Amino acid sequence: MKKLLLIAALAVFTLPARAADPLPRATPESVGLSPERVARIGTVVDTEVREGRMPGAVIAIARRGKLAFYEAYGFQDGGRTRPMAREAIFPIASMTKVLTGATLMSVLEEGRLSLWDPVSRFFPALADMRVAVDGNPNTTMPAARPIRVIDLARHTSGIVYGNRGNTPAHQLWQQTLGGYARMKGDDFIAAMAKLPLLHQPGTYWEYGLSIDVLGLLIEERTDKSLGEAMAERILRPLGMQDTGFVVPESQRGRYATPLPKDPVTGQPQDVRVGLVTPGFEGGGGQAVSTAADYIRFAQMLLNGGTLEGKRVLSRKSVEEMTRDHLSPDIANNVTVTEPQLTNFGFGVTVAVRREGGSDVLGSPGMFSWNGAYGTSMWVDPKEDLAVVFMASTPGLIRQHYRRVVNALVYGAISD
Repeated sequence: MKKLLLIAALAVFTLPARAADPLPRATPESVGLSPERVARIGTVVDTEVREGRMPGAVIAIARRGKLAFYEAYGFQDGGRTRPMAREAIFPIASMTKVLTGATLMSVLEEGRLSLWDPVSRFFPALADMRVAVDGNPNTTMPAARPIRVIDLARHTSGIVYGNRGNTPAHQLWQQTLGGYARMKGDDFIAAMAKLPLLHQPGTYWEYGLSIDVLGLLIEERTDKSLGEAMAERILRPLGMQDTGFVVPESQRGRYATPLPKDPVTGQPQDVRVGLVTPGFEGGGGQAVSTAADYIRFAQMLLNGGTLEGKRVLSRKSVEEMTRDHLSPDIANNVTVTEPQLTNFGFGVTVAVRREGGSDVLGSPGMFSWNGAYGTSMWVDPKEDLAVVFMASTPGLIRQHYRRVVNALVYGAISD
């Protein structure tokens, strides 16, 4: 497995500077948004900042390929001493997953893998996995079939996050891999191979370390670190100059930090992802980015794989990535992780809205995923809409903001 290439990760930050706006500008009314209703976003965020529930935020809204809204509010630091800049760098946690999914589809386009390949083809140690019976790691049975690449991509592998459940199996995963970000990739796979899966592969949506395995699989297929492969295939073609796995020393003044204490629980909180070199570049949650970079990525997906005349992914790859891959025989547990995403299935690293009602506004076919530190994104092809919300709010209050921002954006549509 390719060792970490830190130079590649740092190189992402050294691309030539571009204009301040990440996409061509348009007035809200020219793309079917009410200026008065869009202004509500700032009013709400300013109130949250003033009342001490968040440091600040950056929001980007694109519609019909134009940037209709791109503003910064509040403070960049939890100490509330520096005004928020639109160029602030945020730890995006699980929004890294969507970047990894796009990189995977790029590798697939070259015939280097199939979504239905057994993962043991690339990591023999993950063959012959066993499954905990009723969450008990001391009583196991053989996996009924191999874990496949699609299982990693849609979270149906049986692989878990140890801190997201209270079964004895979860506890064992946490004891073994709770500090996985400090491990080397080879050691991560070797340790995982000894653990029992929580569910039979392909039977249950369970949030976990699947996308980190997917990132290592990309390394194995490309013979490059994940950061280098991602930069070469996605980030550089899109001009995402501030996205990577390590923030250079010269740019750390742009890093957005949370309030010192969670505004709901009063517990201390701190986030240092991107400021400490990880043991391996985790495709599941270790990247940093900006609103400007991520709205360009979201717009590329909305465009079916192109941006500014440059093709990054094929249209069919984007279609496959953003369609629902959860068949009726797979238990859908998405709302345990994202309570507001009712009536959503899951594609390749993104949740996908189904027909019918939901806890959030939107259209069938919209796709989304969020970050545990307060960031969120969604794309609604029917409305020709892409939204990126960047905030450093790692507590559960982040789920409140996802609902609020969703309502404010859709409430501004006037056509």
